[in-house]
Amino acid sequence: MTEAKAPLRVERFSGLEFAPRFEYGDMAQVVETCGSKDGSELGTGWGRLTQAYIPWTIRYDEVLTVFEGELRLHADGQVYRLAAKDSIWLPRGTELIYEAESALIHFSIHPSNWHESQ
Repeated sequence: MTEAKAPLRVERFSGLEFAPRFEYGDMAQVVETCGSKDGSELGTGWGRLTQAYIPWTIRYDEVLTVFEGELRLHADGQVYRLAAKDSIWLPRGTELIYEAESALIHFSIHPSNWHESQ
């Protein structure tokens, strides 16, 4: 049975409510704008990183774009420096560290329900 998709909607940035993510408190605050609750295999959202140093293993395919600030992403023995309007492709299984003094990011992930299969 195919899950019904949510209808089209506009998400105004000014109306989004960011919430702390995982155990990192205010270092990582996120808000989902689209995902499995919408019947979509694609998940999207925004993140605010503040004084962040967050180790993580990517459990989905992701494209991440920096909108404000700078993100330093440690992966594969390198440090990738992303400034505003830069993006990076992160395949599932990538072990990394997100590091930022202050950054606003947008992410797109697939599949959106990755946490259900863990």
